[in-house]
Amino acid sequence: MECGHPAGRLQPFGGTIRSVGGQEYDADDTKAALEMYDYEQQQGTGSQPTSTNAFLNGNTYHAPDHSRFSGMNVIDMRMHMNFGDAYNAFSNGKDSDDSYNDATYNVVYVDSHDYGPNKSSERYTGGTDAWAENMSLMWTFRGIPTLYYGSEIEFQKGKKIDCGPSCPLATTGRAYFGDHVAGSVTTSDFSQVSSASGAVATTLQQPLAQHVQRLNQIRRAIPALQMGQYSTEGIQGGMAFKRRYTSGSTDSFALVTISGGATYTGIPNGTYTDAVTGDVRTVSNGTLSVGAPGKGNLRVYVLNGTGRIGAPGPYLK
Repeated sequence: MECGHPAGRLQPFGGTIRSVGGQEYDADDTKAALEMYDYEQQQGTGSQPTSTNAFLNGNTYHAPDHSRFSGMNVIDMRMHMNFGDAYNAFSNGKDSDDSYNDATYNVVYVDSHDYGPNKSSERYTGGTDAWAENMSLMWTFRGIPTLYYGSEIEFQKGKKIDCGPSCPLATTGRAYFGDHVAGSVTTSDFSQVSSASGAVATTLQQPLAQHVQRLNQIRRAIPALQMGQYSTEGIQGGMAFKRRYTSGSTDSFALVTISGGATYTGIPNGTYTDAVTGDVRTVSNGTLSVGAPGKGNLRVYVLNGTGRIGAPGPYLK
């Protein structure tokens, strides 16, 4: 028998059982692991800690509490698995965000070098409009947007991502993308291309490539979209939410709706400007209604915003 160990450490007793945190398990490691798994599964989430770090308090940003942060952030597997449809990804994301220490640091993605959504072994095949909608959500919702190389031209869509050693890499979803970015590019500012030549010039003219360029411009110009907490409180709409980030002299507040219309109630009064169209609204009764911008398009009404960001494109118009 071993004794004097801190609570929670594996402690064999007589070679037949071990105690962990007051629970008794088989002394055999394999059996004990299964017993522990079954026990934890039965516990559910009721005793697990929750966090409000990703959520606004009404319309107010609050300093996040990272005192229990493990030091590791995660890829957002739950959103990824539901990205067969952007609304499903959004709904599953926000419904589980209190389970992360701070979901604003989650890495959000649609497909990768391993899987597409819904356990698919193929690169995403939802279509150009759906891709634009996915990108609009990833670049404005909480988390860090991540784009698998080539998705901005739907590279290798529908191809099996990994078929092992039995087929040429060039026929898979992991095929080399380099030919599409060959050439030269001159930029005048962040996400602004002055000129391009070679294959990359054709790539940059693709609708999704233009879409993600402008999304980057909008995200970079609005701190709330980069680091803000969010809420769906007082909002009627599908993929609609409000975000705010406050730090020192920075106070950024934005109302976002993707594809569909939305009505926001209980928001601060003031002047809101849409970063996509430049439309200006004055709110005096805490309510703002926005018409549906269309599949893949969005509206980002910023309190005391500076105006339209970037030029109209195939989706952001």
